[in-house]
Amino acid sequence: MQRTLIVVHALGLMLVVFSAAYVIPVASSLIYGDYTMLLDFLLAMVWTFSSGVLMWLLTRHHKGELSIRHGYLLVATMWAMMPAFATIPLLMMIPGLSFTDAYFETMSGLTTTGATVLTGLDSMPPAINIWRHELNWLGGLGIIVLAVAILPLLGVGGRQLFKAETPGPMKDSALTPRIAETARNLWAVYLAITLACIAALKWAGMDWLDAVCHAFSTMGLGGFSTHDASVGYFNSPLIEFVLIVFMLLSVVNFATHFMAWRGRSLAAYRDDLEAFSSWGLILGSCVGVAIFLRWQGVYPDFWTALRHASFNLVSIATSSGFATVDFAQWPIFAPMWMMFLACTVASAGSSGGGIKMIRTLILIKQAGREFVKLLHPNVVNPMKIGGHVVSNNIVFSVLGFIFLYFMTTVTLTFVLLISGMDYISAFSAIVACINNFGPGLGTVGPAGNYQGLTDFQTWVCTFAMLIGRLEIFTVLILFTPHFWRR
Repeated sequence: MQRTLIVVHALGLMLVVFSAAYVIPVASSLIYGDYTMLLDFLLAMVWTFSSGVLMWLLTRHHKGELSIRHGYLLVATMWAMMPAFATIPLLMMIPGLSFTDAYFETMSGLTTTGATVLTGLDSMPPAINIWRHELNWLGGLGIIVLAVAILPLLGVGGRQLFKAETPGPMKDSALTPRIAETARNLWAVYLAITLACIAALKWAGMDWLDAVCHAFSTMGLGGFSTHDASVGYFNSPLIEFVLIVFMLLSVVNFATHFMAWRGRSLAAYRDDLEAFSSWGLILGSCVGVAIFLRWQGVYPDFWTALRHASFNLVSIATSSGFATVDFAQWPIFAPMWMMFLACTVASAGSSGGGIKMIRTLILIKQAGREFVKLLHPNVVNPMKIGGHVVSNNIVFSVLGFIFLYFMTTVTLTFVLLISGMDYISAFSAIVACINNFGPGLGTVGPAGNYQGLTDFQTWVCTFAMLIGRLEIFTVLILFTPHFWRR
């Protein structure tokens, strides 16, 4: 009971921190003179802040260091609670929007999935679009990591939170000795690249609103847009090129960006096998898919094929989810290959979703070790990645994760099939949500959205987004008997 109250105490503090996120849409309401929106966002801020303060006051005598067990409970609970509070402005401002759809939209934003149930984005009030895209941006590196930089100042330790939230199997490595300093450094890099992205998009031809919103989505690899036609609305090769560059930056471990900045050298990228593998596979696939589309006669020349293949493939592979064309109409190999890349190429420590490239590399290395063991049963063959030895504990953890990943994908796909959804739509919706890249195929393809789903199907996809963002273990461990035993 004592530990549970400590979790509630931390939740209250984090809601207080989250209430500060409303400052940006409040400011945009003032800039655009939309005072009705201003009052609604101020009210949402007060409700969120007051709820956090109330939780904090009721448990103010229950401070302490969180155990690993309660770190996982706090992370999962907070990621389920934040979208609920984020729905407040949407429910007040969008007529006829149900809580189910509003929660799906905010969960999609905070998990950086980018799937949407909304239409009429072109005429949406600026403050609402700013709020949706800010959720993408905040979710990109993780609100929990942001809170880790603040909560130690308030008397709540953060190392367990960081371990539970940080993606990938190599999460125990730190940039600095103090976890709060590590979180602040990651956010500083994240903010700096975001500002550069805003400036580049404005230079490429976007207005300030579109530039800020799309920079937020790009850095979070979230894929929300201010237009129903997504990036295809602009029909600008220059804008597409700028977004490609920053999506490729965002798919790399932000620790690598920090090391490159601190060392004033690009050597950090050269030494990062994960980044090298991700970029190589993505760029090679762009050329390969462009050749395939030209060969199939989808586009009249190679350069047109390369333009559309590059942007849409990079967008899906990095789990961003922007689109310039309806790639679901391409020959099936191309969109299926793009979805496969979305499952594998994002780096641990990036804002991307999926299995992560480091796990893919570990699986490939482990397969090689098994071949060697078959030929030389007594050989000592430690696994090395990037010059570092990977312990067997990490290998076993990765194998367990992959099993749960595929079983969860299959199970949730069957759940959608039982609910009446067709196979292509059901499978692609779950793959898109659990890997946090948004558009799927069929009824949830890039030419449509998730608006046509039933409430039950919407909640299934919402759950898939949550477990995908928290990398399955963090959520599913709460459903095991061992977690609740003393």
